[in-house]
Amino acid sequence: MNDLLSTDLTILLVEPSVTQRKIIVNELKEEGVQQIDFAESVSTAIESLNSTIPDLIICTLYLPDGDALSLLDHVHANYSDHQLPFMLVSSETRRQQLEAYKQSGVVAILPKPFTKEHLGKAINATLDLLSPQELELDLYDIQDLRILVVDDSTLARNHIQRVLRNLGATRISEAENGAQALDTLQESMFDLIVTDYNMPEVNGQELTEAIRRSDEHAHVPVLMVTSEANETHLANVAQSGVNAMCDKPFEPNIVKQLIYQMLEQN
Repeated sequence: MNDLLSTDLTILLVEPSVTQRKIIVNELKEEGVQQIDFAESVSTAIESLNSTIPDLIICTLYLPDGDALSLLDHVHANYSDHQLPFMLVSSETRRQQLEAYKQSGVVAILPKPFTKEHLGKAINATLDLLSPQELELDLYDIQDLRILVVDDSTLARNHIQRVLRNLGATRISEAENGAQALDTLQESMFDLIVTDYNMPEVNGQELTEAIRRSDEHAHVPVLMVTSEANETHLANVAQSGVNAMCDKPFEPNIVKQLIYQMLEQN
């Protein structure tokens, strides 16, 4: 149970359409959110951030003076200490148009129109980020758990590490790609590996296959976090020996459940 409630959240909604703002506000109020500020563009959103830091930014993809990525880049560059959760709302379905957002650590990407279930999960993911809940394990002490995070996106690595730290993990190492991860594994032992799929040199599938061939690391659980949506492709990845997979962007609670299952299954 989160200590922080949806009624406690302050949200900056960035949406140029008055009609869409009304729709989203109504849905937010259904979830218990009452404290909502508005902006119609990248520039007015930045003005709002200069005066008030919200708990969550909800932004539509296309804005009159740019797009959500422009605002997200500004947030990462100027408010990194606040680690502001960012939620995208878009009718865009083309994978290449959404990939940058998936790799940037957004808390959710909601379709237009979105359902009550979509929004509820996204709000819960935000609450999970803002109110840490330590993961209780029978076989491990979460603070002693040695975790390797592998992702070529710095933003994605930071987001994954934030989720892991919220669960109580403190011994977290990182690698920028699969090749660097293999070098790290030559020197250190880990209890859990969290890896992206799409990476240069050695991708997540190749990394997992190498781990499973290793005498020292074959037993280590591997959680793959991927933005891939092709079912056939995911089936091939599953054959590489991963213990679990989850989508980008992911719900922190899902990651918590998967880690618990992987580490407690014995």
